[in-house]
Amino acid sequence: MYKHKVIATVKEIRGEGSCPFGHKVGDVFEFTEHTPPGLCHFAYESMHSAVAVTLYGGRYPWAKEGQPTTWGCPDPERTVVFELKRVERESK
Repeated sequence: MYKHKVIATVKEIRGEGSCPFGHKVGDVFEFTEHTPPGLCHFAYESMHSAVAVTLYGGRYPWAKEGQPTTWGCPDPERTVVFELKRVERESK
């Protein structure tokens, strides 16, 4: 079991119209060992590597320690922007 989890929150949808998959600002997805249910597979594929880096404790040079990073889905017409944040998992 992982010590952390990654929370992906929809922060904005750029462009005109809504996300064709139905994502809305404020939607939250939790990454642990599995793909979160209800997440568009295109968005998942675009964030997969970033989630893995974040989940395993890595960080990006442009992100300050403990700061979330942002990632966009590949839709050029209505890009869904996700904020990725690593948080401790609750112990059972």
